[in-house]
Order: sequence, then C-alpha cells, then structure tokens
Amino acid sequence: MRKKTWQMGAGDPQAADRLARALGLTPLAARVLVARGYGDENAASALLKTSIENIYDPFLFTQMSVAVEKINAAINGNVRIAVYGDYDVDGVTATCILMKYMKKRGADCIYYIPDRQEEGYGLNTGAIQKLYDEGCRLLITVDSGITAYDEAVFAAELGMELVITDHHECKSEVPPASAVINPRLEDSGYPFRELAGVGVAFKLICALEKERPLSELLDEYADIVAVGTIADVMPLVGENREIVKYGLKRLQNTKNLGLRALMDKLGFGGKPVTSNSVSFVMAPRINAAGRMGGAAEAERLFLTEDPAEAAQLAEYLCELNRQRQEEENNIYKQVIECIRREPDIIHRKTMVLWGEDWHTGVIGIVASRLSDRYGMPCVLISMSGDEGKGSGRSIRGFNLYAAAERNSRLLDKYGGHELAVGLSIDRSNLEEFRDAIERCACQAWVNPEPFIDVDCMVEADELTLEAVSGLSALEPFGMSNMQPAFAMRDVRIEEITPISHDRHVKLHVTKDGEEFNAFVFGMGSKSCRYVNSDLVDIVFSAEINSYKGRDSVQLIVRDIRWAESEQACDRKMLSLYERFCAGESLDKEEAIALSPTKDNIIAVFRHVKSNAEDGILNSSAEGMYRKIKYESGGRMNLGRLLVCLDIFSEFDIFKYELESGEAIVRLTDFAGKADINGSKILKRLMEFVRG
Repeated sequence: MRKKTWQMGAGDPQAADRLARALGLTPLAARVLVARGYGDENAASALLKTSIENIYDPFLFTQMSVAVEKINAAINGNVRIAVYGDYDVDGVTATCILMKYMKKRGADCIYYIPDRQEEGYGLNTGAIQKLYDEGCRLLITVDSGITAYDEAVFAAELGMELVITDHHECKSEVPPASAVINPRLEDSGYPFRELAGVGVAFKLICALEKERPLSELLDEYADIVAVGTIADVMPLVGENREIVKYGLKRLQNTKNLGLRALMDKLGFGGKPVTSNSVSFVMAPRINAAGRMGGAAEAERLFLTEDPAEAAQLAEYLCELNRQRQEEENNIYKQVIECIRREPDIIHRKTMVLWGEDWHTGVIGIVASRLSDRYGMPCVLISMSGDEGKGSGRSIRGFNLYAAAERNSRLLDKYGGHELAVGLSIDRSNLEEFRDAIERCACQAWVNPEPFIDVDCMVEADELTLEAVSGLSALEPFGMSNMQPAFAMRDVRIEEITPISHDRHVKLHVTKDGEEFNAFVFGMGSKSCRYVNSDLVDIVFSAEINSYKGRDSVQLIVRDIRWAESEQACDRKMLSLYERFCAGESLDKEEAIALSPTKDNIIAVFRHVKSNAEDGILNSSAEGMYRKIKYESGGRMNLGRLLVCLDIFSEFDIFKYELESGEAIVRLTDFAGKADINGSKILKRLMEFVRG
C-alpha cells in the first residue's frame, strides 16, 4: 500500500482571526477558508454569500432560442416528443425534470433510458428507430448526445428533429442537430462550464418559462437538480453552488413523492439533508438501479404521483443497492484473493486485471476502491467470450484517458476523462494493453505517490460541538469545495470494533483526555493493520452525530498511519537490521534490541501459521510485528520480526520477501524439527551481545 502524501493548506492564524471576527465564523471554519486561499474578507464573503441573482440567463447559450422555438412548435403542434436520458443519477434526474415540465405543458411526450448492459451509454440507432416507429418526431437528449455524430445523421435521415442538451466534453465534430446546448461547447456563449446534465436541462426549462420568476422554477425543480448535480460530482462553485444550496433547502420538504419515499426509507425524516447525505446515502441507491439494469424504475420513482407506488419503488431501489453491494464485494474479494496469490501485482505502478463475467455495472466502483486502497490507477475488465468491457479509475497525476488514447490501437472503443475511463477490448489484446498502461505510468512518474489534501492540523480540544457545527457555514460540500479535512497527531487507539458485517471498523480513540469514535470505511478488521494501544496520526473529517437526544463529535477517517514517533522507531530498527545483514558490527545494546527471545520466535511462528491462507501471508511488516506483540504480550519490534523470519528461512520453514514494507511469507513443506539454537544468525547476534 503506497503511503499518501499529506498536502497541508496554508496557515495564517492572524488572517483566520480577522476572518472569524468579520464574518461571524467559528475559528475552525475561518482556518479552513484561509487554508483554501480565502484569507481576504471580500473573497471569503463572495464564496459564502449565495443569491439567485448569481444564476445566469439561459439565453446566454447561443443556440437556446432555436431550441425553445423547436420545442414550443412541437408542443403546440401536438408532435410526439421523446426525452432521451441516461442511466446514472444525473441522467435520471435530468429526464425527470424535463418530463415533469412536458407533462405540465400537456405535451405528447415519452422518455427513453438505454439499458446499461445491453445498449451502453448514449444515443444508439436502434433506440432512435424504435422511437421513430412509435411516432416521435422530436428527440431531446439530456446528459448525452454531444459525441453522437453518426446517430444524429441517422435521426435526420429518418426525418426526426434533434435537440441535444449535454455537459460532457465535445469532440471536433459537433453532431448535426437543430440545436446543441452544452456549456463545454467552444462557442456555447455560456460563462459557466461546470453545469451537470440536469443543470443544463434546468436551464432549458428556464428558457421555455422565461416569463416566470426564477424563484418559482427553483422551488419547483431545485431539489431534483441538486440531487443530480451532487451525484455527478460536479464542482460546487459558482452557479452550481447557488442551485445546490437552494435545492438542499427544498429537499427538507420536497413535494416529489418518490424523493420523499426514498428519504423516509433511508431515515432522513426530520433530519437536515446535506450534500454528504445525497452523495453517500441517497445517490448510491438511485445509481444502483442503472448499474443493475433498473434505471427505468428509478425514473418511475421520480415521476410517480402515487404514494404507495413511490414507497414500493423506494424499497425496490434499496434492494437493488443491496444486490449491487453483493456484486461489488464479490468482485472485490476475487481481486484481493488474486493479489494475495500474486503479491507482485501491487508492486507495479498500475493495476490492470480481468475476470470472467464480472458485472459491468459495478466494476468501476471496485476499480475506485482498489485505486484508493493501493494508491495506483486501476482498470478492471469483465470478459464475456473474447469481448471485454472495462472501467478504470486513476489518481491525481496520471491521465488515464490519455494513456488509453495512446494505446487506442489495442482497444475497440474507449472514452472518459483524466481520472476515469470506460473501454472495450478483445481478449487477445489484454496482456499487451496491461503492459502498455504500465509503461505509460513508468514514463509519467519517477516516484508516484497518491495525495490527500489537508486543510489544517488540529488538537483534540479544538473539536468541540460548536466548532464542528460551525463548519456548516461552508456548505454545501462537494467537488472543488470538499468537506474540510483535518490532521491530528499521536492519537491512541483504545478499541477496534468491526461494523457492517466487517466491511468497516469503528475506532475508539483518545488524545489529551478527549475521546472520539472514529470510523474507517472500507477497512474491515481483517485488513486493519492496527491494534489496540497503537499510536497513530490521522486525517479525518468531523461531523456531529445525534443519537438518542445526545450530540457528539465523530470522526470520519480518510487516512491513517502510525505516529511519527512510532515510524521513527521502526526506521531505527530497520536501519539496525540492515547494518547487521550487511555484516557490520553492533554494540551490545544494539544486538540486544535486535535479538529475538524464544517467546518472540514462537509468537512469530504461531502468527504466520494461523494467518496464512493457502500457505501465504501477505502483510505489512510494521503491522505484523505489532499484531504479534499484541497477541503475545511480549517485547517485539520490526528488527526482531525480520530476524525471526530470517531464522525460519535459514531452516527452510518459511520463505519470505520484503518489498516497500510489505512482507510476503510463504510456508514450505518442512515437516521435521529444527534446532533453532543452532541458528547461525542467532549465534552471530549472541557474539555481539557477549562483546
């Protein structure tokens, strides 16, 4: 596992004090703003102040007037219209608001969402033909269409008019449509590029309803627009920040029956809804529908006017999410098992793996988990016959899309952006593609390291209820305005508790007399390197937990490592061990520190035998010696562990490799008894002890 570099924000205590006084912020919130470059009062005030006056005129889009004219003509002429959406949350919510609008206008309108498994993303000629045969003569895309040049030509040949609304990157050739509304279009005319697909659809509705006050339209649609914008991980700055902040307020009392039913199902009733609530609780349920082939059900949830149907659909989406989790965990376990058998996988700079009939709807999530865990770009490919469909996630500093483009000769199809790609590949090209991506990484990096941004260092007594509650002034959090991340050193782990079927752990930690519950998501007890009494440094976000009428501060851990004082001891013992291996002399104290006792040797043997699977134990050396120390209650350090492993290797009981702190221990077929006292390694150490 690659160690993450903590990138600390700029600190200026005087500027933070001035900001806190001027804007009425808590000191902790002011420190975060200063760390992010908003130390100036005017700049900070402009960021925090929201007003619908900052939302732009939709007719700044150069082709918006044409789009409005075509759509109004179709509605007034009773021409059948089709809204063509997408299967993710952004696409579903965009389809929803446009369908709701069309229904209010009395339009003859239907919607179509492609099946993720069968059709894939975007427009396809089969769907266009089907819609044409059903009488549709105007096709409006939402969250898709900007790269569908051939499909646009096909629609025109049929005699179907096309209006494209999208927010994805454009290629050199823009599809021949009646109107194209996309803020990323070079000549779009629109000053804000970062709208989500649902945001662009909302701007279309605003243009169609140009006589209505914007506040009325926000009251009607902003809750759904906020959900789609947050779920699509769009930057929550500028116009997005205005819309999302307004929408989150509307979510509290949403009139959308489907949203209300889902929120009730998830236990949001009466609780504040935050961007985190949407990102980590609500959006995965909606996204699961598209991933598991039920996007149409998610659309029905948003469109239904029947409370009973809404409740039923909300339950169904939660069930699909459970199925998605099962599929995801199944693939994740297969990959971890593969890594356990072939540890060299994680010693590369990239991870490209494939498996038979992996669910293509979830491999992107698994790739993201693996990329985060191992700090490297990851591409997972699901094979069906000779055809493979892949999804990849990268880390900052490596452009995965550029790497795919550079090796496009090996791919049947690909798309995406710097940090995420989707691709199709023939089985015959798998190994060459894997090696080609690795070469790209080797050329791009000297010493690749994943990064984590930290706003500031804090002490335990700063994490009061008032201080953490005051961070809400910076909401909504999301891309480009992330939830504040803090670092705290020398935190003591008092207790480790597995939760959620051992998918995560809860740590009870203390620092300077203060106690907190800290949650580490994605780390079960089996993969946890740490033990009770370990001293650690952590990066975390802080939240208020309300339970049975009692509020407390809880920590969501983003990164954890042994405290610097602990790491210094490990480095010292590793250096001592390396000197011994190099044949250098040790003084008596050094030799005693490195010499394992009989109990140490027995404890190491038992730990390896008990934890090896199929004869292999793959663990960090630092974590292994600490677990052995905790299990046996004896004195143990990193140097002694390595000496013990060397002794077992000397007698051919175990074989092991040590690379980047990871120990790979393999059991041998040794069946006899070994006289450890006869170890040459031990004898040499004893010579130094005796002087």
